[in-house]
Amino acid sequence: MPRTAKRFAFLALIVAGVCWGLGFPLGKLVLRETDAAHMVLLRFAVAAVVAAPFALRTAEARALFASPAILLAGALYGVAFMVQFEGLAHVSVTLAALLVGAMPALIAIAAKLLGEKVSRASWGGVAAATLGAALIAGRPDGAGSPLGVALSLGSLFIFLAWLTVLRRAPKVSNQMAIPAVTVMVATAVILPISWIMHGPPKLDLSPTAWSGILGLGVLGTLLATAAWQFGSARVGSASAGVFINIEPLMGACVGVLLFGDHLTWALAAGGLMIIAGSFAVVLGERAPPVTASAGPI
Repeated sequence: MPRTAKRFAFLALIVAGVCWGLGFPLGKLVLRETDAAHMVLLRFAVAAVVAAPFALRTAEARALFASPAILLAGALYGVAFMVQFEGLAHVSVTLAALLVGAMPALIAIAAKLLGEKVSRASWGGVAAATLGAALIAGRPDGAGSPLGVALSLGSLFIFLAWLTVLRRAPKVSNQMAIPAVTVMVATAVILPISWIMHGPPKLDLSPTAWSGILGLGVLGTLLATAAWQFGSARVGSASAGVFINIEPLMGACVGVLLFGDHLTWALAAGGLMIIAGSFAVVLGERAPPVTASAGPI
């Protein structure tokens, strides 16, 4: 691949990581004025409006609405976000962001269970990331409740199921088709669940909250997914996987600097173990644990 093209690929991966990392602080802003379920619903509604042209423009994209794999993936995607942000309502931005750093380790374990080869270096990373997550979960030190930690960790397993289902997604020529259809399906799943939980969403929010919702929908949902797919399809999977760690780093830094989160020794040590272990996992893999179209949270 030409050097210039590879630079564009890495730039796209950086954009994806930064946009995903902004999800926790932007979500925390919105949660000051509404509940988690309605925040996720409004976020996906915005993303679905932007995604609609990509999902409905061609017959190839529209056919994805009849794909069992895409329908299941969309449902899992929506539920995962609902669980994740229900957890965020009970923990700090920093704690929630650092827990996401365990995702590469979970992917490596899933890869082994699915019969893929996992190197010794990767298993070392899995152990480090798992211990880091256990340290944070066991000693949140006021950064969150046990329920919030449990929901945050539980959402990672749902995201893992989403990535696994995406392996069976049909092949399409338009890279925007699958993320666009997935977002629209997820919105359709989130709508009745949030309505049953809390009734119709509150729309008379402040400009700050609406700015957060727009940022979550356009940047943290659709743009991040599209950028990840563009970049990961053009570089090695191990190289692309390193950029997963931008999300917890970005979220943790914003939480400490802008939200006044207290960086305790347990959060700092556990976060470093998660990030170091995640780097070991993605750099230790010769074969990709998930398809190139899959991305982080």
